[in-house]
Amino acid sequence: MKKFIVLLIFSLCISTQVSAQTLSETQIRQEINKVASQMKSMQCDFTQTKNLKMLNDKLVSKGKMYYQQSNKLRWEYVTPYAYIFLLNDSKVYLKSNQHNDVIDVQQNKIFKEIARIMMNSVVGNCLNDDKDFSVKISDVANEYVASLSPLRKDMKQMFQKIVLHFNKKTTTVSVVELVEKNGDNTVIELNNIQINSKIDAKFFTVD
Repeated sequence: MKKFIVLLIFSLCISTQVSAQTLSETQIRQEINKVASQMKSMQCDFTQTKNLKMLNDKLVSKGKMYYQQSNKLRWEYVTPYAYIFLLNDSKVYLKSNQHNDVIDVQQNKIFKEIARIMMNSVVGNCLNDDKDFSVKISDVANEYVASLSPLRKDMKQMFQKIVLHFNKKTTTVSVVELVEKNGDNTVIELNNIQINSKIDAKFFTVD
């Protein structure tokens, strides 16, 4: 479960945007901060492909993500299984076909930290979090590539790096790549991204 949640943290670094022109690393960071300050909501579809080194196999899943300022986030897998991770203010809800769990992040140090990182990621502040990551940003062909190296011990035990691919033409992150210590990697492709569109309140509640 912990590994699944950490995966979500990094997979949610998806809402940052950069200018289509050639920018320095400092300028890219400044543009990200500018866009983040204007973001009220975001929603998108995603396709997640996990490549298993030992089994030489791929696991593909699909779902939807919803974010609303402030402190509301829904990460939902719809195929091949149903699973929901929902953050609503100080509460985390985990829902599957088998069970539901509710966690108060104010009473749980681990989940409080998870919630903090997730919110920073969704609004585009993950590239500026120098306590958690060492970041290098490069200009490659038609995209900007940001490589995040974990600094915290618990993160280093699971991930070698996290790579964010920014499409210059659409000015949004198009791919998130998670490289694990054991050689496995996860690639999350984002589609149908909508910024600041209205989101029904029902997506931030659990039945």
